[in-house]
Amino acid sequence: MEAGNLINEGLTLMVFGMGFVFVFLTLLVYATGFMSKMVGKYLPEPAPAAPKAAPKAAPAAVIDNVQLIAVISAAIRQHRERHPRK
Repeated sequence: MEAGNLINEGLTLMVFGMGFVFVFLTLLVYATGFMSKMVGKYLPEPAPAAPKAAPKAAPAAVIDNVQLIAVISAAIRQHRERHPRK
């Protein structure tokens, strides 16, 4: 085969391949849009229910701010000890 013929065949294959992918993806976009409309039409989302009052947390379960700061500080200190800066 000569080089010109081989290049023409390669370009032809590339154009057909890219065309096929373009057509497939275009059809996929339209099919997905169509399915989305059908789902919205036949399976509408139920109306949101009235929000319930959130239960109040027990005082024993709430961590004090001072205790929280101490825990975070200890975690940061431990991390810095394990991974010192270079």
